[in-house]
Amino acid sequence: MKGVGGAGGSLGGQRLGGSGETPPGPDTSVTGEERITAAFALARGEGRAALMPYMMAGYPDRETGLAVADAYADAGADLVELGVPFSDPLADGPAIHAAATKALEAGATLATALEVCRAIGDRVPVVFMAYANMVLAHGGAGGFARMARAAGAAGVIVPDLPLDEAGEVREAFAAEGLALVPLLAPTTPAERRRQICEAARGFVYVVSTVGTTGERIEVPPALAELVEATKAEARTPVAVGFGIGSPDQAAVVGRIADGVIIGSRLVRAAGEGGSPDGATDAVASFLGETREALAAGRSTGTIQ
Repeated sequence: MKGVGGAGGSLGGQRLGGSGETPPGPDTSVTGEERITAAFALARGEGRAALMPYMMAGYPDRETGLAVADAYADAGADLVELGVPFSDPLADGPAIHAAATKALEAGATLATALEVCRAIGDRVPVVFMAYANMVLAHGGAGGFARMARAAGAAGVIVPDLPLDEAGEVREAFAAEGLALVPLLAPTTPAERRRQICEAARGFVYVVSTVGTTGERIEVPPALAELVEATKAEARTPVAVGFGIGSPDQAAVVGRIADGVIIGSRLVRAAGEGGSPDGATDAVASFLGETREALAAGRSTGTIQ
């Protein structure tokens, strides 16, 4: 299967045969924002929402984490959200928080996440999920951006960075061709939503429900209205995350959003795999089913 963001064209390299091969360096002639835009456009051209799985770098161990990343790229991810292990992940629910803790205990650091990004960044746009303290502790926004871009990243989500304080970070990231992707919640006031959409780079990450990450039983009925309002104001694609735990739920969200982000369900699968092969089989199977559901979902109706 062809990589998205490269897609065999000018926005990236060809897929490699396996994780044992050394990937080429990042293509600095194309910005990360352009790669993200191309990934969403390719999915849209195929009549479906973009599929963006999340993974925690170094979880449950370094070898498995690298294998999972490779499986994501090979199983049809359009983009990958890559979590940087952090000790106090305020936006993350129990599954991802536990994964971060285990990864840290196993010795994972920012370097672990950069290694994962280098392994797949030429095949699929990688968007880091990193908390503000992690960004500032590694040479400030400029230093972090240079390291991320050198590893092949396309963008960064900083969930605890307020819009009013994001200007300097956004400029530093943009100077390195990285998109600063903002979060937008159901509780975000209309005027604040407009400001977030205006400042967004890459895409707008719409949080489907109030609270932290984690699997939910159903998709919130009010989500359709929130996504519609956001798409009306955003100049970028709009992707939805938090609470999507099955291919069917992904299909429901994919009918209204430009992209679907799945985290806790896949982190759980990686942790329960028991080995690198077991983890990759589990996540690849789930992503295959989800991509098929997204392809079929656009023609089957809307959220009720």
